[in-house]
Amino acid sequence: MSEDLPPKSVTVALEAELDGLEDIGQLRFLRTIDGPQQAHTTLDGRPVLLMCSNNYLGLANHPRLRDAAQEAAQRYGCSAGASRLISGTMSLHGELEEALAAFKKVPKTLVFNSGYVANLALLTTLVGKGDVIYSDALNHASIVDGCRLSRAQLKVYRHCDIGHLEELLYKTAQDFRRRLIVTDSVFSMDGDIAPLPEVAALARRYDAIVMVDDAHATGVLGAGGRGSGEHFGLDFNDLDIQMGTLGKALGSCGAYVAGAPQFINYLINKARSFIYSTALPPAALGASLAALELLAEEPDRVVRLRSLTDYFRQGLRRLEIAVGDDPTPIVPVVVGDPQRTMALSAWFLEQGVFIQGIRPPTVASGQSLLRVTLSADLEYSDLDRVLGLFAERRSDF
Repeated sequence: MSEDLPPKSVTVALEAELDGLEDIGQLRFLRTIDGPQQAHTTLDGRPVLLMCSNNYLGLANHPRLRDAAQEAAQRYGCSAGASRLISGTMSLHGELEEALAAFKKVPKTLVFNSGYVANLALLTTLVGKGDVIYSDALNHASIVDGCRLSRAQLKVYRHCDIGHLEELLYKTAQDFRRRLIVTDSVFSMDGDIAPLPEVAALARRYDAIVMVDDAHATGVLGAGGRGSGEHFGLDFNDLDIQMGTLGKALGSCGAYVAGAPQFINYLINKARSFIYSTALPPAALGASLAALELLAEEPDRVVRLRSLTDYFRQGLRRLEIAVGDDPTPIVPVVVGDPQRTMALSAWFLEQGVFIQGIRPPTVASGQSLLRVTLSADLEYSDLDRVLGLFAERRSDF
């Protein structure tokens, strides 16, 4: 038996492909955050201002969440031990699902291990062969993968283009058993918001299901941080299925699906990524419950995040750096060339500010960008410091 496992031909080919990625500025590697997930932390052993985290409300290191996670682990242990349908359903799962249903103002919710897993569950369970999915062109990769795995026919509509969506719905109105429209509510790279009232209206007109990925809207949009439905004044009758995450603004780990009992019960019985996964551990459940309690007690965190976001966007516009006016904490600054983007990211890091560069295939060719994200635990003086650095490199944008 050969000792070269995997074969040398394979490893050589992989190395060549990695070299090719490096040549075009698309090679990726891991960086270690070795301090707490908060605005002022440490990266690879040095202090940095963290400007690329999805910890939007600054809860990931909050004492209430840490204490709740520790208490849950002390009482229930470190693992659920099994999938939910075997012996992995704990009382904490039920408590969290009830709390999430109240938070989202829906009849029922179901928690998943991640947003990626939840999206795969939804798209591979609710539709299949003989059905059709209408998906926004800039939807998250988890939605793209779920569409591919569903075996449903896929129709991609231009980004936030309601006219194009209606055109596709009209042309295929009689051709499929079940129709599903899926969109991010807040798009993870661009930070813009989908026109959900118009999407919901089209869904009712053409008898389609609406599925909304609320990952970057949970804890961010709406007066109480309840997400895109609250932002637009819509409810679960308008948005049939909402997916949201617990690991971004809520500072914990996992995801949830919210909607009518029929949808949730169907997922429990049919969703493979739910049925065959060990359930979320007690510590994550305890932290998530504490996050929901804290958000209810301190809704001003959402207001502060919005104020910081407005301040930063206005500061960039004063520098004549093009940014949108969306009320979300995702602020993309387009550079264009991937190598120049990563050089700028490295320069910011040398100045003690960690802003991640985003390159293809995450964004389209020629659209590489610095993805700045805001968190409620930042200070205005922090933003002034970052804006000063952008001013130094103004000619690069």
